[in-house]
Amino acid sequence: MSRFAYVSGRYLRQGAATVPIEDRGYQFADGVYEVIAVHRGRLIDRDLHLQRLERSLGELRIAKPVSDRVLLTIIERVVALNRIGNGIVYLQVTRGVAPRDHAFPAHARPQLVVTARRAKPVDPKLLETGAAVVSIPDERWARRDIKSISLLPNVLGKQIAREAGAIEAWQVDAAGMVTEGTSSNAWIVTGAGAIVTRPASNAILNGITRLVVIEHAREAGLDFVERAFSLAEAKAAPEAFLTSTTSLVLPVTRIDGVAIGDGRPGPVTRQLRARFLKHLDRLA
Repeated sequence: MSRFAYVSGRYLRQGAATVPIEDRGYQFADGVYEVIAVHRGRLIDRDLHLQRLERSLGELRIAKPVSDRVLLTIIERVVALNRIGNGIVYLQVTRGVAPRDHAFPAHARPQLVVTARRAKPVDPKLLETGAAVVSIPDERWARRDIKSISLLPNVLGKQIAREAGAIEAWQVDAAGMVTEGTSSNAWIVTGAGAIVTRPASNAILNGITRLVVIEHAREAGLDFVERAFSLAEAKAAPEAFLTSTTSLVLPVTRIDGVAIGDGRPGPVTRQLRARFLKHLDRLA
């Protein structure tokens, strides 16, 4: 089946969809994006995603291309046109089209692109064995809290992980502290049973799945702490996991080849994933 995309006012077959070569997203990575999960045809945590989109746009001083009501109509139509039951929606807003100049153009209009695709669930074997991650230096710009389309360090990190046979790369700052994955947030569980993840700041992207997992941990009465943790602490932890829109809650059982705990997904990680799956079913 042909896929459909929305490009600044038009619904087009994706193969025919184009953007101008002077779009500032193409020339400067001057834009932001969001990825929203679709479960049983419903947008998951859509309001949180739209709030983060608005924040990212505000930080870059890019005007909203359409109202939230219109944006939701566009997203839902793209989901319907592509017959997405379970999958993702990708939306991108750039500052617009203008002759190439670093400074903001005076009259450019923000450009909106929305696409959607089906997605396969996480491999059940991976949920039983856990995922491997590798560590890399965090070489990104200092505003990781903005969901910018400037993702080259993330791309290079993900490739390093893939070539090492790992699912993800955890980025480590100059002090030896884990920031986050290239497309996920990083978590550990301490020997005392505390769930730990780095606090939201300019150093990480405040993931939507991260926010929901924090809420679930508190509702379950689990010990939860927002603080930085070192790569050494992560390798010595009894449990580790990552969270993202596409992976949900995914156990991490090896870091740089070192087994985490007994090398199998731990009980806290399993509990949090089970709670998140129930969250999906409630929203759908």
